[in-house]
Amino acid sequence: MAIVYEKQGEDVDMSASLAEVWRVLTDKERNVLRKNSKIQRFVRNEHIYEEGDVPKDMMCLLKGKVKIFKEGVGGRTQIIRMIKPIQYFGYRAYFAQENYLTNASAFEASTVCMIPMTVVSELLKGNIKLAMFFIRQLSVDLGIADERTVNLTQKHVRGRLAESLLFLKDSYGLEEDGATLSIYLSREDIANLSNMTTPNAIRTLSHFANERMIALDGRKIKLIDMDRLKKVSKLG
Repeated sequence: MAIVYEKQGEDVDMSASLAEVWRVLTDKERNVLRKNSKIQRFVRNEHIYEEGDVPKDMMCLLKGKVKIFKEGVGGRTQIIRMIKPIQYFGYRAYFAQENYLTNASAFEASTVCMIPMTVVSELLKGNIKLAMFFIRQLSVDLGIADERTVNLTQKHVRGRLAESLLFLKDSYGLEEDGATLSIYLSREDIANLSNMTTPNAIRTLSHFANERMIALDGRKIKLIDMDRLKKVSKLG
């Protein structure tokens, strides 16, 4: 049976949204999840959690776009991860028995399913398949983080920016024209994602546009020459 939440005229099919977890649960466990999950909506730029907060919920992004970021030295921000539907986030700190080390906020109006970690922990004790799901997810995230650390510290600005543009394409896809990224980021956000200053991001985007690898229209970015972007990303 589908779990459907209705709020402000919008229905959310929970069984479809939580399909990865849903399929490894028993009927009894699904009922527990249904009774304890809640839907929360966030407006653009609203914080979902902040560094230092005590982790209480596992979160699943149902709709919208979310960034995980950390404030660095001198007030600079580094975007660490980008969350897309349907991805889980916010649970690592709970398992590590520590407060959040990062921040999460909505890039745009977003709908998030909140599942208490106390409930998740109880389910894990009796369901090895669910435990393996989280081990796999944490392992994948660690591998991505390791690779991203190397790329952001060893590649030049052109390689980092090209990689970020391709990452956004893989994460959020393209619009109907088959070229325009389906996410509109400020130049500052692009810089924070690519580990560079905003002036460097603006300058490098302009160079890419002059070289006809991309086209710029405000916050819209059209990827014109994917092969060259991949080459620049690979060569760093």
